[in-house]
Amino acid sequence: MTAASAFAVGFCGGSGIAYGLRLCTALLEGGHSVHLCATRAALRVLRHEAQVPLDAERPDLAALFAPPLRRQLFVHDLAAVEATPSSGSAGVAATILIPCSMGTLARVAHGFSSNLIERMADVALKEGRPLVVVPRETPLSVVHLDNMLKLARAGAVVLPAMPGFYHRPQTVQDLVDFVVGKVLDRLGVDHALFARWRTPAGAEPADSGSPWHEGEDAP
Repeated sequence: MTAASAFAVGFCGGSGIAYGLRLCTALLEGGHSVHLCATRAALRVLRHEAQVPLDAERPDLAALFAPPLRRQLFVHDLAAVEATPSSGSAGVAATILIPCSMGTLARVAHGFSSNLIERMADVALKEGRPLVVVPRETPLSVVHLDNMLKLARAGAVVLPAMPGFYHRPQTVQDLVDFVVGKVLDRLGVDHALFARWRTPAGAEPADSGSPWHEGEDAP
């Protein structure tokens, strides 16, 4: 995707707020606009994991990003069900719930829209636009798995926060970038957040086009 687009991003109450912050930064740096909304639980996670002193009643989410990036950032209150991403006519290219709590995932899977985040996910599904949910939970119960299956069958992309290690990450940021890069891939947004997989030098057998043995899975 080369043209600038608008994306709706929802921060939910799951652990892993670093994924959401990195995604918004990458989209804004790429010239895209972001409509951002956060649940009250997400604000608690922000204060705890990112150590951001947000006011619970008047949280300034725009302050989380560098001033030059804020020009294309639109922050919406959770109760603002009249906000831009709540309408199918708004032209939002895709919606991403990152991190996605199991509670929000369950309500979206069952079409229960009680706030703006759940509504903008519902809009993405009804309009046939990309909806990417990034759950960060373990272990997963049968209820969790059933809800993820419902969303996948409805057309959503369920992309758990499961970083790979074949790119040999050196920092926590490398692990975050891997997951966010996977999200950007599904959105069709160009990025260079992680190194693409390439056949290791000297690993390819002379009589095969693949370095993997029969029965093994490639990354």
